[in-house]
Amino acid sequence: MSEERSLNFLEEIVEEDLRTGKHGGRILTRFPPEPNGYLHIGHAKSICLNFGLALKYGGKTNLRFDDTNPVKEDIEYVDSIKEDVKWLGFEWANELYASDYFNQLYDFAVILIKKGLAYVDDSSAEEIAAQKGTPTEAGTPNQFRGRSAEENLQLFAEMKDGKYPDGAKVLRAKVDLASPNMHLRDPLMYRIKHAHHHRTGDTWCIYPMYDFAHGQSDAIEEITHSICTLEFIPHRDLYNWFIEQLEIFPSKQYEFARLNLNYTVMSKRKLLQLVTEGHVEDWDDPRMPTISGLRRRGYTPASIRDFCDRIGVAKRENMIDVSLLEFCIREDLNKTAWRRMAVLDPIKMVITNYPEDETETMFGENNPEVEGGEGGRDIPFGRELWIEREDFMEEPPKKFFRLGVGLSVRLKSAYIVTCNSFVKDAEGNVTEIHCTYLPESKSGHDTGELKVKGTIHWVSVAHAKTAEVRLYDRLFQVEDPSNEDNDFKEYLNPNSLRILSNAYIENDLATAIPGKGYQFIRKGYFTLDKHSTADKLVFNRTVTLKDGWVKK
Repeated sequence: MSEERSLNFLEEIVEEDLRTGKHGGRILTRFPPEPNGYLHIGHAKSICLNFGLALKYGGKTNLRFDDTNPVKEDIEYVDSIKEDVKWLGFEWANELYASDYFNQLYDFAVILIKKGLAYVDDSSAEEIAAQKGTPTEAGTPNQFRGRSAEENLQLFAEMKDGKYPDGAKVLRAKVDLASPNMHLRDPLMYRIKHAHHHRTGDTWCIYPMYDFAHGQSDAIEEITHSICTLEFIPHRDLYNWFIEQLEIFPSKQYEFARLNLNYTVMSKRKLLQLVTEGHVEDWDDPRMPTISGLRRRGYTPASIRDFCDRIGVAKRENMIDVSLLEFCIREDLNKTAWRRMAVLDPIKMVITNYPEDETETMFGENNPEVEGGEGGRDIPFGRELWIEREDFMEEPPKKFFRLGVGLSVRLKSAYIVTCNSFVKDAEGNVTEIHCTYLPESKSGHDTGELKVKGTIHWVSVAHAKTAEVRLYDRLFQVEDPSNEDNDFKEYLNPNSLRILSNAYIENDLATAIPGKGYQFIRKGYFTLDKHSTADKLVFNRTVTLKDGWVKK
């Protein structure tokens, strides 16, 4: 956004730290995704915030994968996350993994055991949960809490050596079973998981819990500003406790409101459900709020960065209207998308006074919004054209500025035509519209006196290419599917995808550029799909020209 805006609260913190010389004037942030799914638009906000802050103040950002749960993680997710961050336009200083620190984290745990601040617990998950108490009642210590440091060190080493099965023992921090903060009631630090890790293989069979690995990884990397979403506020006291007891770099956590977007879900678990149960094609289905889905749908990095800038950084949760995201992509594509003609619901027009064997070449600008039009392309024109079925009516009402018998329109970049008659089939469906054209009305050379109010698009029958066009809409038909009474999947929009298998497009679109946005004149913004081939062109609608969803 070009207009001046005031600093957000995180920028104010960074500027104050720079002014006072905290961290020696150094700014180092990190983006710490878990590689257990694809990134979505909410992560895009976090990416733009972490990388944007560092860029603005001459700092750097680490990309660190929190890969502490081998059961749910996959190298596919790692690769997709890296691709998404790069596509958004950011470069990380270091590519790091929590698994890089498994040895250090183990040593940290040993330090806490020696200090009497961690112990091996043989209780089951259910017993531990019960012994933690409730928000209004203190927890109760069990018999394992009093184990000696020597016994705990031996048991922890045996856990590491694979002596016990999954779930047999855990390592817990000994903090405060009466704390009003439930996260401080002897939280788990390590659990046994005999599972293959995508980076460390079978070296480890114990893995640190997220709450133990996260803050310590920030400290190891000497992150100056550890930025998290609001749900991590109750975890902050625990992160600080670990840092203080271990006497390591005091990385400080700051929290901001996560992005909530209406007409979708942002939970990775729910998005995974949509994929595994076949409600969508995959993580990059163009209806998904994933960055890869938005990319495939035709969203641009600039539009997503603009969206993240517009919604700002807040300390309170709020729901953002998806129409703002759609506004941002329209704004961007209006300036960058090339204009082309495509007829999605075709009906044939015959210009009866145009020579049968003649083909004429018309000129169309690529983008009239840009000075000079960004060049243009030749458009073949002939006696037979495809036009949109909705551009003709047998009995047009007043103020219908398209075609009906006796009505005239301009054909975009071509001539003015007047409808004289039409042909029907045996079922009474209109199959052909017959018109005459005014030779002196050619676009750019119009010498006639006839002026018309309507302009319609068209494609030459002899030169048209066939394409499949996919009209995508919002995935859910209610604003907050997660907040409704029933299963969120019951609110899926049955019209979120409509496939038109026989659209006719300008022959120039046969060489459409992958990743480029095209405005199909009067129809919306479209992009080539990844499944498109030379033999079968497939275009996805990115967004309509106007917002068709009006608040009920």
